[in-house]
Amino acid sequence: MVRWRSGLRRSLAVSALCLFGGALVALPSGASGASGSGIAELVVDYSCTGGIALGGSTVNLRTKVSIPTTLTVGEPLNIGWDLNYRNGDPARFGSPDYFGPGGKVLVTGNVQMSGSWIGVLQPKGVVDQPGKLQPGSILKLPEGISDAAHTDQAGTLKVSPRKLFVDFMPPAGEIMVNNDDPRVKYHAAADWYELNDEALSIGDYGRDLHRTDRVNSFATFTFTGTGIEYIARRSTEAGQVGFKIDGQDATPAFIDASKDADGTPTNAAHRGGLTLWRFNGLKYGEHTIQVTNLEAGKFAQVDAFRVITKQLQNPPADYRATCALVSAPVSVDVTISERGVSPSPSGTGSPDPSVTPSTTPTGSPTATPTGTPTGTPTGTATPTPTGTQTGAGNQTPGPNNTTRSTTTSTPKPTLTVTATVTPTRPTPTAPQVVITPSGGAQTGEAPEGGSGLGLLSAGTAMVTGSALGGVALMRRRAAHARGQRDS
Repeated sequence: MVRWRSGLRRSLAVSALCLFGGALVALPSGASGASGSGIAELVVDYSCTGGIALGGSTVNLRTKVSIPTTLTVGEPLNIGWDLNYRNGDPARFGSPDYFGPGGKVLVTGNVQMSGSWIGVLQPKGVVDQPGKLQPGSILKLPEGISDAAHTDQAGTLKVSPRKLFVDFMPPAGEIMVNNDDPRVKYHAAADWYELNDEALSIGDYGRDLHRTDRVNSFATFTFTGTGIEYIARRSTEAGQVGFKIDGQDATPAFIDASKDADGTPTNAAHRGGLTLWRFNGLKYGEHTIQVTNLEAGKFAQVDAFRVITKQLQNPPADYRATCALVSAPVSVDVTISERGVSPSPSGTGSPDPSVTPSTTPTGSPTATPTGTPTGTPTGTATPTPTGTQTGAGNQTPGPNNTTRSTTTSTPKPTLTVTATVTPTRPTPTAPQVVITPSGGAQTGEAPEGGSGLGLLSAGTAMVTGSALGGVALMRRRAAHARGQRDS
């Protein structure tokens, strides 16, 4: 009985120790965020300058880059980027000029790949800007950008996000600018006067216009586009008007507003809202038109300008903002396995704020309760005699010339399982980068949910099973001992 109790105490102590060791190894700690999908998420900050970062300002972005850490050959390597202005920072990208509806903001990423192969991914995204824009209007960013690479061979890739580029694409179309717009400047202002509330039948744009009868008085208008049209009246009172673009004589260099399009003198007293002159084919950008009265005693009139922008193939270089990493460079290792081979998570985000240990049993018991074990334990097994069984074993002479059949018990293996804790991350080197895993990749944080409670429940069941097994084992030993004494 003493031996039976002593064995039971040892069994309970070993089981409790196993449960405690399992809790130390497997219970999560710190923030959770892994869901088993094998994706590393890197939170990376950027600082953007130039282009649509207006007035020499710096626009700060907070982005989250999603990179799969384990793939099988044939699965695409998808890179995703969530984009946002950084909270608390008032600087934003702004419209560089006046535009009609249809402007777009485009964002292009740069992802370097090295290892099994070398290449570059360029995740892209675009978003339309709502309504008309004027200088400084806050521009909306795409919610995200993405790109994918085809995987055709097994190996390990190091994926490293680099710069971002933010472009503005102006809309194609036309914008009308009235003569009283503050962008239209009248030189020798006293020489010009404005007519308002003109008769609707005349057809002036906005029912108003500016005019002068002083020779060499001029008006200028700076615009952004690829073409410009001059709108004014044909009138017997009008005269020759000259045009310059960016300080150079345009083609044609002048028109006579007192004549019709065919060159014959007009008989209209006042006919407004007419396109009298146009110039197209300018390189997209900022230009200045100058309208000059060339005849003394005749009117030069400005009703409106129509700004033309043709469809562009690429965003203007002047509107590009370049975004550089604020954080230290980061990278993720992607393991690509052959088909039919289960990949082991090996994604490595660098730098990484935490390490989540993993448990790896090094053996698995296989044994039959009676007779000869039918499996070979793969752990560390210690043979232990567990009693004597009756069967067709060695023959030993007994009283009255009879024989007693006894069989020496076959040792049963006792499996020792070694839990190995393997850190999967290097020591953090740049705390500005936050790594938030959303999958089973070893990204530096523990899984979400109550996985610890499940492990404790499993451990409790293990203790109970071990205790009951120990009780049954001790009772069998005691019964066997009594049997030997009785015989």
